[in-house]
Parts: sequence; C-alpha cells; structure tokens
Amino acid sequence: MELLGSTQMATYTRPKTSHFLPAISTMASSYRTHQPLSAPGNQHVSTPWRTNTYFRTGSAVPSLSSMPRDALDLVRAKTTLFPSNRTALTARYTPDDWYKSNQSNYRESESSRNSAERLRRDTVRLMQDKEQLTRRTQETTSRNLGERLNDITFWRAELSHEVDNMVTEIAALVEVKRRLERALAETESPLQVAQECLFHREKRMSIDLVHDDVEKDLIREVETIKSCQERMRRHLDRAVAQLAANRAAQHELERDLSDKVTAQRIDDRCHHLRNTSDGISFYRGIDRLDPSLSLPDTWSKFTDDNILHSQSQRASSHKLRDDIEVLLNTTSNEMWKQFNSVNVAFTSRISETADAKNSLQTHLAKTLQEIFQTEMLIESLKRAIKDKESPLKVAQTRLEERTRRPNVELCRDYPYHRLVGEVREIEDTMLCLRERLMEAEGTLQTLVKAKVALEHDLSIKANSLFLDQEKCMSMRKTFPSTPRLVGYS
Repeated sequence: MELLGSTQMATYTRPKTSHFLPAISTMASSYRTHQPLSAPGNQHVSTPWRTNTYFRTGSAVPSLSSMPRDALDLVRAKTTLFPSNRTALTARYTPDDWYKSNQSNYRESESSRNSAERLRRDTVRLMQDKEQLTRRTQETTSRNLGERLNDITFWRAELSHEVDNMVTEIAALVEVKRRLERALAETESPLQVAQECLFHREKRMSIDLVHDDVEKDLIREVETIKSCQERMRRHLDRAVAQLAANRAAQHELERDLSDKVTAQRIDDRCHHLRNTSDGISFYRGIDRLDPSLSLPDTWSKFTDDNILHSQSQRASSHKLRDDIEVLLNTTSNEMWKQFNSVNVAFTSRISETADAKNSLQTHLAKTLQEIFQTEMLIESLKRAIKDKESPLKVAQTRLEERTRRPNVELCRDYPYHRLVGEVREIEDTMLCLRERLMEAEGTLQTLVKAKVALEHDLSIKANSLFLDQEKCMSMRKTFPSTPRLVGYS
C-alpha cells in the first residue's frame, strides 16, 4: 500500500494513518515495549519495581489497575520507602540485558531515522511533483481562460458589428417608413382634388352632363390614387412589423452582448488572478456546484443563431426598403401619368366646349340677324297688305258706283271687266301677301325658338366652361411634385 498521492518512485511505504506523518518511536516507547527476560510470569508491568519475594508477600494486595483513582492517590501518598527496604531489594536486569536494550534502541532509532529520511525525500519529491502539477494545471487553466476570453472577444466583436449594422438598418428603415408616411399623406390632396372635380362636374346641365373622357380619366385617377394608397398602407404595415422584428433582434443582440461583456469582465479578472492576488478565498464545495446553463457548442450556437437571425431580419428589412423605394417611384409615376392624362382630357374638353360655345354664339348672332330681317319682312308684308287695301277699296268702290248706272247703261263693258280683274288681282295679291306673312311669322317663331335654344345651350356651355376651366383646372394647377410624392419634404 502506498501513501495517498505518492509517486511510484517512493521507497518508503507503510499503512496510512490519520496523521500526515507517522509518529516516530522514541527511547521511552522502546523501553515501554521491551519485555525483560528475567521476569517471567510478571503480570504487573506498570507497578513499581519490586523483588519476587515482595510480589509473593504482597500478592494479596489488590492491583493498581483494579483500584479507584482516589484510592490510588491515597496509596501513593501514604507509601514511604525506607532505606532499609532499598538494601533488601535485589537487581532485576543483568548487564547483558542492559547492553542488548541499548543496541535494540540504537537499531530502532536508526531504522526510524532511515524511514524518516526516505519519507522526507519522497515527500519533498512529492511536493515538487505536485507543485509542478499544480503550476501546470494553473497555467493550463489560465490558458483555457485566455482562449475563452479570445472566444468571448471574437463573439463580442461580431455582436457589436451586427448591432451597429442593425442600428443602421433600423435607422434606414425608419427613414423610409417616414418617407412612406409623408408620401401617403401627400396623396390625400390629389385624391380630394379629383373627387371635387367629379363633384363639380356633376353640376353640368342638360346635354353637357355626359360621360366624357374627362370623367372617365377622373374616375380612373381616383381609382389609381386609392390603389396607390392601399399599397402604401400595406407596405407601411409591413414596415411597422419589420421594425418590431428588427428591434426584437437588436434587443436579443444587445442582451447577448451585455452578457458577453459581463462574462468577459469576470473571465478577465479570473485570468489575471494569481496566487498572490487579493480577494482570493476558499469556497468549499464550489467544485461540486454546476450552475452551467450551456455547453461550448450550445454557447457559440446561441450567439451564432442570434447573429444569423439578425442578419436574416436585416436582409428582410433591406428587401422591404427596396420594395418601398420601388413602390414610391411606381406610385409617383402612376399618379403623375394619370394626372397629366386628366389634364390633357380637361384641356381637350375645354377646347371642344369653347369651340362649341363660339359656334353657338356665331349661330346665335346669325339667328338674331335673321330674326331681325324676318321681323322687317313681316313689317314690310303688313305694310304691303295695308297698301293694297286702298286700291282694293278704289276698285270695289268703282264697281259699286257703276252698279248704279241706269238701265242699258249697266253694261258689262271693258272697264267692268278690268275692275273685276283688278279687284280679284288685288285680293289674290293680298291673299298671297297674307300667306307670306303667316309664313314669315312662322319662320320668325322658329327663329325665336332657335334663338332660345341657342341661348340656353350657350348658357350650358358657359356653365361647363366655368366648371371645367375655372373650378376644376384652377384646383389642378397645384399637384405634389415628384420628390414630395416619393416622401421627401
């Protein structure tokens, strides 16, 4: 059996005791263990030295081991050795016994010294080996702590880099989201203008209340703006959700980074601890306590997963920003294209309405001129008819006067025929003039109705021009610029 912790080179071996070093035997212990040869049958080694005669005479005396402690003290106190008794005693050992006892003590002492020397050499070698082992173990532990610090420093740098990238990405996404919100707000004004144009054009009257190209383009513009707004709102919701995901990933990174900083500070302090450092102490049973929550593989995988998750969220965020940029440019182009299309339709419609109004005014002027001439004609016809009344009266008066001729004088002569023909001619003329007068009056009524229709249509055209040119186009003079439609203020 070897001592616990001893090397295979040790030469001193003996059973392990409860002490670190075995007790070294002394001269007293040698004498105590030595049994004298001249005292066979001696049962009381611990009693005072006496002769056999004494033991025989005192055999009836109780032994000291069976006596109580108080009685023993009393016996010791009362026992008195007198000189006369000393002379009566005989020697117990021989000189040979004395010599052999000394030699035995010398040999035992030398053996004890040799054992102690071997123990000392083995113990020194053991202490040196253990010192080197402890030093190597401590150096290995320090090296492991240094490697652990390098790992923590590496992952901390990776986390810091990823946190910086995520902060930059969050700021960029927030800026794009703000631009999207501004662009969405900018679409409200064009939508309101288009809807007000449709509302104003509902005030057109009569025949001008047509479903023309302007109205079609205005409806298409409202649909385009609402479609753009809907797409913007969807992307805005995606941006809000992506921002929440980015901030959650950033929180995980920052928490992991904070844990890494704390662990690095603790491991750095442990790495710099030496045997002479302050603050070192015993913590009994700490080696049996295992508060670990992870292994090296799971530890690195946890941080790697956080970084990969953050990179995935950054990639999604970057793609979303690109989608928002494309959406802003697309919606801006679509709204501007439809706005220009509506303005072109308005311009064309206003031109058509203005031409129609000018034509109506021309026709109205001609109609008024014709009405004036027709009225003059009617007045001329009335005067002509009136002028025919006097000749008719003259002719009829002549015929009536000639009917008063007496007897045979009442001749159907040539004057009579001429007067009859004259009367009939004048009556036919008056009838013809009256027919023309009625026709002229009918024409005048038609012209008046045409004038009224022209004037009404002219008022309709004027109202349409006012709505399209003054109401609608005046509002459409201001439209958000392209930078404003893509979110720049």
